[in-house]
Amino acid sequence: MSASAPSILRLPTQREAPPRNAVGRLLLSGRRLDEPKASEVVRPWYLVLWLTGVDYFSTLGYQPGIALLAAGSLSITATGALIVVTLLCAVPVYAEVARRSYAGQGSIALLENLFSGWKSKIFVLVLLGFAATDFVITMTLSAADAARHAIANPYLHPFVSNGQILLTQELLLLLAVVFLLGFQEAITLATVVAIPYLLLNLVVVIRGAWQIAGEPAVISHWRQALSVHGDWVPVLIASGLLFPRLALGLSGFETGVAVMPLIQGDPADQTSTEPRGRIRATRKLLITAAGIMSVMLLGTSVVSTLLIPESAYRLHGPAAGRAVAYLAHELLGNGFGTVYDLSTILILWFAGASAMTGLLNLIPRYLPRFGMAPRWVSYRRPLVLVLLTINAVVTLAFRASVEAQGGAYATGVLVLMLSAAVAVTLALWRECSFRAPLSILLALYFLLVTFVFAYTLIANVIERPDGIIIASIFILLLLISSALSRYHRSTEMRVSEVTFLDLDSSELWATITGGKVNLVPHSVSTPEYRTKLADDIRTHYKINGPLVFLHVTLLDNRSEFLSPLRLRVSREGADFVIEASGAVAIANSIAYIAELLNPISIVLGLTRRNLMKQSFGYLLWGEGEIGLTVYSILVRYWEWTKRINTPTIFLMSE
Repeated sequence: MSASAPSILRLPTQREAPPRNAVGRLLLSGRRLDEPKASEVVRPWYLVLWLTGVDYFSTLGYQPGIALLAAGSLSITATGALIVVTLLCAVPVYAEVARRSYAGQGSIALLENLFSGWKSKIFVLVLLGFAATDFVITMTLSAADAARHAIANPYLHPFVSNGQILLTQELLLLLAVVFLLGFQEAITLATVVAIPYLLLNLVVVIRGAWQIAGEPAVISHWRQALSVHGDWVPVLIASGLLFPRLALGLSGFETGVAVMPLIQGDPADQTSTEPRGRIRATRKLLITAAGIMSVMLLGTSVVSTLLIPESAYRLHGPAAGRAVAYLAHELLGNGFGTVYDLSTILILWFAGASAMTGLLNLIPRYLPRFGMAPRWVSYRRPLVLVLLTINAVVTLAFRASVEAQGGAYATGVLVLMLSAAVAVTLALWRECSFRAPLSILLALYFLLVTFVFAYTLIANVIERPDGIIIASIFILLLLISSALSRYHRSTEMRVSEVTFLDLDSSELWATITGGKVNLVPHSVSTPEYRTKLADDIRTHYKINGPLVFLHVTLLDNRSEFLSPLRLRVSREGADFVIEASGAVAIANSIAYIAELLNPISIVLGLTRRNLMKQSFGYLLWGEGEIGLTVYSILVRYWEWTKRINTPTIFLMSE
């Protein structure tokens, strides 16, 4: 290829332009969140485990108290049902997600790949609304529970008084400040936070078991309380019906697959299309985390149920939302209890940091690519400020109550788990064959798992509809803001780059750029139509120089916002023909090519069809009143680039 023949062409865009004032430069500084990261430092799975654990294990701070409030004496058996669902449903589902989404994109990306077009985009936006519910409530609930632990501590109480809402807001503000300054989630720090917290919980469980062994009457009292439900069969049925209220204990699996890029695999993974070593290591992480959590959930549930009186764990009681901390103070003294409280506050705050990191990775991954977000969404600092505002509003709406936020949190968790189960079931169903009966049985098993999560979600929504309400608000705001953003950005170029189909096209392109030709976009790509069009143009307009006829072919999936164009350039007599393929919008592609070509003039055809219908057609499908839209896009681009010598625009009625 000659030095003058280009291979890839790109235009500067407004999204790449630096801000014009100091505040904008401060907020939009640093690497964009939607840009590919440099290769991460990988660690063995048993170290990355604790990064997942700060989210998953932190629920021990409030889960036993919520379980007591929801199930009372049935808390132990309902927790047992939760553990069964964890080990037989959640772990297998996310083991499959890890195999199919090993880049760490999780269940949302897996479902996106199973659908296409606007169906996929709307589905992803709805799931993003539930994911936002999950992560936002993780931050607000964790901060609220951390504040409750601080207020209940006899040594900290004089400093924080009873300001539950104020202290929660301060913890959320501290979280935002740390991220504004630049927070990097570190495996080492997660390890330092999570391991001591688990050990402290284990000490409380062992001390509680010792107390139970010395007071066997508490077991008799528990059995007497169970007897009102009948024998073991009604008890197990009641526990199965109650376990959806304990669904908070399922949180953390989405984080488990999100950290996959940090997990060290086998040397063969470097050359393999499927990193089997990393997948195996991730499955070990998921199984280990679920095993640890199952043991701790059962242990804390047993000691909490048998040793905490009902008056203490009821709303506004001293053990409400902090059952294990209550036992730590009662059984081991205020000194140990304070150490436990500080460890709990730290891991709950770190869980909020993990959720903030999740949103900062999730939102820029999808919305900018869909064209459904303004420029600032791709940067950390403005997005952190928006999330801080949302956290403050949610905290005020729920009055920093842990119990009140439990339903919303569980709804977000369960929808993501249900979506993962649906995605895995659909993927397996497409792959199964009658020649492999085991594949059919596996698909049917995951279909059953899907029904389990669907039941859990429906039961949770019926019992606590606030979760679906707040998730619906998030979804509605997300859809509205996404539609407005897509509308506002409709006059952007919407082309990522231009490449050529062959060497001849590249070399021929280099001979026609720089004010040498006249660009004529057209809708019918036949030599006869071009000949007639050329005669009409030269008859009615003063055109000097050869004509370049441009025909743009759209992608089947026009829901994408950006796409690369591929050009074929050929000569047709004294004129030229450019065939552009792979576009998501005709007008934007014409404008992009026009700026690259820099022609003498542009002849734009106008139709006589209804403008309103064409406007909707353009926004949704990239088709519409092409001529006027090309003109609008070019004028906006010229204003931004301050271009003076612009091509002459001719408007021609078809």
